[in-house]
Amino acid sequence: MKFLHTSDWHVGKTLKGSSRLDEQEAVLTEIVSLAEQHQVDAVLIAGDLYDAAAPSADAQRILIKTLLALAGTGAQVIAMAGNHDSPGMLDAYRPLAGHAGITLLGQPRAADRGGVVTFTARSTGETVNVAVLPFLSQRWAIRAADLLTQTPAEAASSYDQQIRELLTHLKTGFTPGAVNLVMAHLTVSGAVHGGGERAAQTIFEYWVPASAFGTEPHYVALGHLHRRQTLPASCPVAYSGSPICVDFGEQDNTPVVVLVDATPSTPARTTDLPLAAGRRLRTVRGTVADLAGRAEELGDAFLRVYVTEPARAGIREDVLEALPNALEIRIDPEFAATASAGRAAPKPDQSPSELFSDYCAQRGVDDTRVQALFDELHDTVTSAADAVLTTGTGA
Repeated sequence: MKFLHTSDWHVGKTLKGSSRLDEQEAVLTEIVSLAEQHQVDAVLIAGDLYDAAAPSADAQRILIKTLLALAGTGAQVIAMAGNHDSPGMLDAYRPLAGHAGITLLGQPRAADRGGVVTFTARSTGETVNVAVLPFLSQRWAIRAADLLTQTPAEAASSYDQQIRELLTHLKTGFTPGAVNLVMAHLTVSGAVHGGGERAAQTIFEYWVPASAFGTEPHYVALGHLHRRQTLPASCPVAYSGSPICVDFGEQDNTPVVVLVDATPSTPARTTDLPLAAGRRLRTVRGTVADLAGRAEELGDAFLRVYVTEPARAGIREDVLEALPNALEIRIDPEFAATASAGRAAPKPDQSPSELFSDYCAQRGVDDTRVQALFDELHDTVTSAADAVLTTGTGA
C-alpha cells in the first residue's frame, strides 16, 4: 500500500508580521495534487496542522478545505495534534470530520478506542493499522500513561519511559499480516532541528530514542522537527519535515512530502516528492547599491538583509525600495555599533551638538542629516526654554 507522510503545516504562520496564507494554501493544494497523482491509500499528517492553538477563521478555512480535498481523492486521511495545535479543538471536530472520511485525534486514546486507526488499503486490500500518538508535554505524558496503560506513573519517571509505555500499549492494536504504522509528534535523539521549531518543546526531557519504537512498525511517521530526515533504528523512522520553510533558520531545507510504499512482509520504501509552491527564504549581505543590483536575481524570495555599511537615516527605506520582499533588515555586525562600555568620557566643555556627534560616531552612524536634525531639534527646545525663562523674569 502507498501513503503520503507529511507534517508541520503551520497554517496561519506569519513571517516577520507578513501573512503567508496564500502561499500556504498553494503548498497544500500541491500536496492534494500529489495524493491524487499517486493514488495513495492514505495521507498521514503528523501534527502541527496550525501554527497556533486559536487559529484564525482563514487558517481554519484553508485547513478544512485541504482535508476535504484529500479525502476526495479516495485516500484515508489521518491527522493529529502537534504542540502548536489545540487538542480539544481537534477532538471537537472529530465527529464531523469522521462523516467526511477524515480521522482527527487531539488527545491520545486507548488502542481499542481510536488510538489505533484500522482500514483496508483500496489498492491492495491489505489491512493497515496506524498507532497514533499526538504531542504530549512531560506532565501530560505521565497522566496519559497512567490512564491508558494502568501502570503507576511515578514523579521521577522520565519522559521517554512514559512514551515507551504509551507506544507499547498502542502496538497492542497491531495485527499479523497487516501493514502496521506509528504516527507520532515528538523529538527523537540524534535528529537535526529544522531551524524554526519551538525550542522549549524540543529539548531536554522532551527527547526519546529511536529505539523506543521497537521492531514491529513497518514505518514510523514523525512530526515536530522541520527537516526531512531518516533516523537509524530497528524499523524505518522518519521526519517528513515541514512542506514550507517557516523561518529563516530553515532557508536551506528542501520541502517535500514523503511517498511511502509498505507491505506486510517488507520494510517500507520511501520516495521524496519535492514541493515547489512555497517561496524561498534567503539571507543576503551587501551595500544598498549591491543589493539593488541583485533584485532580479533574488526574485520573489522573502529576504533577511544584512547591510554592509554604517547605519544612517533612511537606510531601511532605501533597502525596501530596492528589495520590497525584505522582511528583516539589519546592519551587518561588522558595521554595527560597538559596545558603549568602552566609550571615552565626554569632555566638560563639549556642546550638546558635539556630544551627539561623538555618540553617532561610536554607534557607527555616519549621516550629516541626522546631525542636522539633532541641531534643529536642540535649537527648537532650547529656544522655547529661553522664552519661558525670559517671560518669567519679566513678570
